Amino acid sequence: MKVAAGEFKAKCLKLMDNVHENQREIIITKFGKPIAKLTPVEKEEVKPLFGILKDSLFITGDIVKSTGEKWNADD
Repeated sequence: MKVAAGEFKAKCLKLMDNVHENQREIIITKFGKPIAKLTPVEKEEVKPLFGILKDSLFITGDIVKSTGEKWNADD
């Protein structure tokens, strides 16, 4: 869809809603020549928080065994 700059200025919010709802871009023209493009934002995939780190962390060695370090809490 092509829209003249003057029309875009007058109907900006309505055209933005149109782009969002229809997921189709609008070319803005000035004196019949394209000068800008209004494109819809790609929808982000919502990932669940639970399990997001699955398969990204690996335990190597014994995580329960003492390191031998003396902590202040041990006093």
